[in-house]
Amino acid sequence: MTVIHATALVEDGAVIGENVQIGPYCVIGPDTRLHDGVKLHAHVVIAGNTEVGEDTEVFPFVSLGHPPQHLSQMDPDTRLVIGKKNVIRESVTMNPGTKSGAGLTTVGDGGYFMANSHVAHDCRVGDYVVFANCATLAGHVHVDDHVIVGGLAAIHQHVRVGKHAIIGGMTGVEFDVIPYGSIMGNRAYLAGLNLIGLKRRGYTRSQIHDLRNAYRLLFAEEGTFQERLVDVAELFASNEEAMEIVNFVRADSARGLTMPKNNRNG
Repeated sequence: MTVIHATALVEDGAVIGENVQIGPYCVIGPDTRLHDGVKLHAHVVIAGNTEVGEDTEVFPFVSLGHPPQHLSQMDPDTRLVIGKKNVIRESVTMNPGTKSGAGLTTVGDGGYFMANSHVAHDCRVGDYVVFANCATLAGHVHVDDHVIVGGLAAIHQHVRVGKHAIIGGMTGVEFDVIPYGSIMGNRAYLAGLNLIGLKRRGYTRSQIHDLRNAYRLLFAEEGTFQERLVDVAELFASNEEAMEIVNFVRADSARGLTMPKNNRNG
């Protein structure tokens, strides 16, 4: 059964699913869609063309779908789509896309967004991510699945973060982050692989061993980076994890690549 507190304001046109809970003093705009099982604690405000997926829980003072922090005006057709089973803690902000961008901001399933974290306009956020307190994405950032972003970390516009990467607290990320990478520092540098995350997610000793060898070859000091990239692609062609890094590096990018301290030619 859907329960809407007497002090909540749900505007005409909003689509509310089954077993939704809307707490005190929430404000739900006319173009909002809340799927089944969504739970909004007190003082949640949702505006614009915003969709919240099944069983997502939203804590007090969260702002979803309000105009992006962008100098241009928000087009009414731009959207924010949030997946299912997310936990969105206090004072998180997520903005829709912009007319000059993709027009869409997406957040995947199963994410945990701690207090005051921010997802800006036109971002794409994958599944099962963790954003610690005050973790911040600028516009057009692409964060893949299982990424952890540390507290007070900030990611520059148009940066790509590959799957299973971890970004340390208070890190400023200017360039793309390879899958499985471990990033820290201000400005950020590549500190190795996210070995703890790989072990927690069930990667075998053999998989991790091969991935470490591919990493060492790719970021060695001998030869050029492009030569080493070709070597990794040839030697590890049958290794799925290593080839994810190769394909990530080879993909089109608006930014350079975050590199180790000894090889900062991103």
